[in-house]
Amino acid sequence: MKWSNLENEICPIARSLSVMGDRWTLLIIRDCFLGRSRFQQFQNSLGLTRHILADRLKRLVEEDILIRHEYTRGRYDYRLSETGKALEPILRELFKWGKQHRPLRRKVA
Repeated sequence: MKWSNLENEICPIARSLSVMGDRWTLLIIRDCFLGRSRFQQFQNSLGLTRHILADRLKRLVEEDILIRHEYTRGRYDYRLSETGKALEPILRELFKWGKQHRPLRRKVA
């Protein structure tokens, strides 16, 4: 199965992954829950390129997970839609799972 075809799969998990299964999307959504809403805030937090961030934000708006608001001419912020807010329990469970099963491993110098 090709990644691009997941949105047409019968499995709801596969369809969900077609939107949120890339490397950065859930971290952008996490940042929204933490109060970040502007492009530069996401870029500073995540350290990804402008091109990738713009692409992910566009996709999240298209999928009705984020809503884009112009706060000044040519500048936008991004807020969670009702669909995006519905992801909160999933992120909380991922947080708990990661804390329990993926402990921080510190590098030894």
